[in-house]
Amino acid sequence: MSTPLVRLFSLDLLKGFVAVGRRMSITQAADDLCLTQSAVSRQIHALEAQLKVQLFVRKHRGVAFTAEGERLFRSADSALQQLQDVVAEVRRSEGRQPVTVTASIGVTGLWLLPRLGSLQKAHPHLDVRLSASNRISDLREEGIDLAVRYCRDAAAPPDAVRLFGEHIAPIVHPALLGAARQDGDPLLQLPLLEFDDPRPWLQWRSWLAPREFRHASQRGMLRFNQYDQVVHAALAGQGIALGRLELVRPLVDGGQLVVVPTARQVAPSPNSYWLVHASAHPRDEVRRVAAWICREAAQTAMMPSPAAT
Repeated sequence: MSTPLVRLFSLDLLKGFVAVGRRMSITQAADDLCLTQSAVSRQIHALEAQLKVQLFVRKHRGVAFTAEGERLFRSADSALQQLQDVVAEVRRSEGRQPVTVTASIGVTGLWLLPRLGSLQKAHPHLDVRLSASNRISDLREEGIDLAVRYCRDAAAPPDAVRLFGEHIAPIVHPALLGAARQDGDPLLQLPLLEFDDPRPWLQWRSWLAPREFRHASQRGMLRFNQYDQVVHAALAGQGIALGRLELVRPLVDGGQLVVVPTARQVAPSPNSYWLVHASAHPRDEVRRVAAWICREAAQTAMMPSPAAT
């Protein structure tokens, strides 16, 4: 029958005993525990008094186990070693610094988040923090490790890695497209969803101008200040959006959205997506996340863009 927990001797006494047993020296055990030799001796005496057995035989140089002491040491040493290992793991876990990745709200919601499952599968013990923001962050100042930037080639930092380009085409929910008359252009019949952004290639005006669609948006135009809101509105069947095909490709491939048939071909954007490191010598966890982003980007870049026919 086990001794009740309330009657068990204190951990300090057990630590002193194991320290002496590992070294077979009270002096060296005292050094390991940052205690005086007399303090460790008192711990051994107190433990022997509680157990009512002698644990060590004192010799001229060092100590030796009694039979009872050796039996206790075999169990106590193993138990304390396991406790030391677990405490070390817990402390490492608490002190582990997450890998922080920043990207625009649209890129985070449409491209990064749907792919996180593959990162967790490949690196289940990595801690990753996503920071969704449309402003340009000072990476080192804000403790950010990696950034996905959207810019022209000339504006990319010298050490940035190009992930993939971008193509633009109208996208819509298939049910809404099916409701449009077959004898007319859907752009003239359905509401348009506009992203409030200063870059002209992301606005309907630039898409419609070459075709002189002055009567487009007769059904009205809904405007949004975040691109993921535009896509969610398209998914809800609220109108036609200008799709950034590399970001919405899983939705197109899954049939949740379709590219609207028009006379104009898919248009390339002048911007690309780039991966920027905060440090030229990142820690291992950052390198693993960066490599994962590059692998996912390579698959995105290899996907053929569906043509608007």
